[in-house]
Amino acid sequence: MIKVAVIVGSTRPGRNGEAVARWVYELAQKRTDAEFELVDIADFNLPLLDEPVPPSMGQYSKEHTKRWSQKIATFDSYIFVTPEYNHATSGALKNAIDYLYNEWNNKSAGFVGYGSLGGSRAIENLRLIMAELQVAGVRAQVSLSLFTDFENFSVFKPAQHHEGSVTAMLDQVIAWGGALKSLRNS
Repeated sequence: MIKVAVIVGSTRPGRNGEAVARWVYELAQKRTDAEFELVDIADFNLPLLDEPVPPSMGQYSKEHTKRWSQKIATFDSYIFVTPEYNHATSGALKNAIDYLYNEWNNKSAGFVGYGSLGGSRAIENLRLIMAELQVAGVRAQVSLSLFTDFENFSVFKPAQHHEGSVTAMLDQVIAWGGALKSLRNS
C-alpha cells in the first residue's frame, strides 16, 4: 500500500490551508487503497533555505533539513494544499520544497488550491516545480474559491461537488504513486 502526504502549504497566521488540508485528509481517510498522513510545513520551522550544498547532493548539515528529509522520504505520493499568493504558491511551500531533491523524485502529486480564482495559478506554478523534481503531477485537481467555498473569506465551507474532484484526484495520485513505486523499487 502506498503512503500519501497531505501537505499544508501555508504557515501564515490565520491561514485557511489547515482547514482545507484537514478536509482533504478526512475524505482520504475513507479510502482503503492507501495510507494518508497530514504533514504541516509549519511544524518543521524551516528558515529560508540555509543549506550550503545543493539539495541534489543529499548532504544536509542542518537538523531541520534532516528531519524534513526523513519525513518526506517516507511517502510515495503527495497532495499539496496551496494558497494562491500573487499568482503563485506560497513562499513557505516553495522554500520547503526547495530544501530537498532526491526525496521527491519519481513520485506522484495532486493539487488542491484555494484563492480568488480557485488557486489555479498556484497549482500551475507547482506543476512546473514538480516537473523539475521528477514528480508526476496528475491531471485532476481541486480548485476552491474564497468567494464561494469560504464564509467571510475565512470559514471553510466547501460546496458538495468538490468531494467528487477530491475523489478523482486521489484516484489518479494513488494509481500513479503505485506505478512509480514499482519504478523506484526496480
